[in-house]
Amino acid sequence: MNSYHSRTLRHKLDRSAAIMRTLMPLLIKGSLLTICMSLVVSCGQANTVKHQDLLRIKAEQTSPSAPNAAKKIILIVADSLLSEAIDRGLSKHQLPTIQALIERGRYERNVISSFPTMSVTIDSSLITGTYPDRHKVPGLIWYSDQAKRLINYGTGPSESLHQGAKRVIEDGMLHLNEEHLSKQVSTIYEDLHRKGKSSGSINGLLYRGPVQHRLAFPAWLEKPLNLPETATIKGPDLFAFGAFSNPLEDKLKLPVGPTNRFGLNNEYGIELTSHLAHNRMLPDFLYVYLPDADQQLHKHGPADDEAALKLDQQLGSLMQQGFGSVDEALKQAVIVIIGDSGVSEVRERSNDAKIELDKHLAAYKRLPPGQAPDSSTEIAIASNETMAYVYRFAQGPALSQLAAELASDARIDQLAWKDGDSVHVLQAGTGRKLQFKQGGPWQDAYQQAWTIEGDLEVMDLQTDADHHMLTSYRYPDGLKRLYAALRSHTSEYLIVTAKPGYELADEHSPTHPGGGAHGSLHAIESNVPIIVAGTQKLSVPLRIVDLKAWLLELSQSTN
Repeated sequence: MNSYHSRTLRHKLDRSAAIMRTLMPLLIKGSLLTICMSLVVSCGQANTVKHQDLLRIKAEQTSPSAPNAAKKIILIVADSLLSEAIDRGLSKHQLPTIQALIERGRYERNVISSFPTMSVTIDSSLITGTYPDRHKVPGLIWYSDQAKRLINYGTGPSESLHQGAKRVIEDGMLHLNEEHLSKQVSTIYEDLHRKGKSSGSINGLLYRGPVQHRLAFPAWLEKPLNLPETATIKGPDLFAFGAFSNPLEDKLKLPVGPTNRFGLNNEYGIELTSHLAHNRMLPDFLYVYLPDADQQLHKHGPADDEAALKLDQQLGSLMQQGFGSVDEALKQAVIVIIGDSGVSEVRERSNDAKIELDKHLAAYKRLPPGQAPDSSTEIAIASNETMAYVYRFAQGPALSQLAAELASDARIDQLAWKDGDSVHVLQAGTGRKLQFKQGGPWQDAYQQAWTIEGDLEVMDLQTDADHHMLTSYRYPDGLKRLYAALRSHTSEYLIVTAKPGYELADEHSPTHPGGGAHGSLHAIESNVPIIVAGTQKLSVPLRIVDLKAWLLELSQSTN
């Protein structure tokens, strides 16, 4: 790449860094977005026309007022929507639309997310109904034994540039859905298709489905980075991704310019959903990703309520413009609103908020970003905000040794690694240890059986000896989520989590001093709200991993 193209690319990355955080792993939550923000991606016109016809026909064949007709389902994933923000807004009577939905349905404050609590892994769990031991998307950044390099879906401008812009774009735009998301599990879009139901995704990063769509890279990006001119992906019947894939671009003017983050924003999702609802073009199931709150909370922290207030206004617009009123909306559709991860408050930089793993482990030869390991490489670090993977290569120290070296830092919470069927967990700052494995006499709230040895405080486990039951409030579903993350990919690695208030970082990792972060196993970052209205089936799952099965059942219901 010549210096002109390099300067141009850096300028575009800097300009859209905010967007990047909102979208590529998380469903767009990263720096890939930063690069992709300037990327002109479009859906093939032939597919678009067929698409609209298909949805219109299905909408007409299954009118919401027809006897025994199943309602449409609209799943709205509001990135980093917090129960605390909802509660504060309700107490001040500032959230009239959310209040109306709750009064007509159900509100749960503590649905358990996936782990790591990064959107790309969470959304993989949501659309497949599995934890990462089965769906195989370990985090926003991770090391692949098969590719012999770090996989990065867009953590931040500096880290993405060091990893390589071409790789970050290809990993997030192509490889994530086509290769990294396991083909041994099915997505909700694939399952609905087999049941004869139509589906759609608006701004969703995890979108694998049965219908082909075409992505086209612009010449200014394609040529200097040697990207393919076009690429074929498979998604649901309706696939919209900001300015990059707008199936209604000739019929509806949407906010897709540079100042609107190229359509990767709440307004785009709300307006497109409203148009589909107003014109009776909703697919049977529609996933809508609203990214705006995440960026604001990363900057200002979890005490910021502005994002929740704005979301309520946008939901009110959807109810009025799309359906005419909340009550009419609930006659036609089941409305499900859910957050994806919690957010913990990060201390100011001056208060040692950043845990610099590269400096802690400076004695070992670390894998440089964008490179493959050689015979002298000892470790690699993949930092996912408040959670990190530390990889051991053949010449490196044992995982237990790495854990012992890091355990002296009391800002770290847990250090965990697998040994055969067992998981070892070391509590930093205290030296307390716990060992557990699947199967055995103890059972948790989700009918998962465990054998446990050691200090239960390490995982905040309370026991009911009479019923052999385990509970953890600080780390909800913690045994299973940690166990699954340690089997999410084939490398040899240590999991590190930070205590609330701190972030884990490598040399180029983005951090959020004085703002908010997530990634860890802690309840603050793991518990999210869900609001459901428009159905009598209000016994909602209390884990994101169970949501897919419930939605599939709901799609077959008449109410």
